[in-house]
Amino acid sequence: MTALTGREAQGVVSLEPADGGWHVGVEVVEDRRVPSSTDVLAIYEAEIDGRGNLVRYARGRRYARGKGEGIAPT
Repeated sequence: MTALTGREAQGVVSLEPADGGWHVGVEVVEDRRVPSSTDVLAIYEAEIDGRGNLVRYARGRRYARGKGEGIAPT
């Protein structure tokens, strides 16, 4: 995800089997702030085929670090 977005991936937050592949959710730092507890994060959702090739990806919700609620995109 880092290579696609140019932003630092924090980790995989979801992984689900899909039709012949996988749906993967990756948490990414969208905007670094000081202090880091106010960073803005986003979940990027990717679809991977059975051979490990990326089929599509999209940014899902954005939120402040430590908050479960989404915030409006900027």
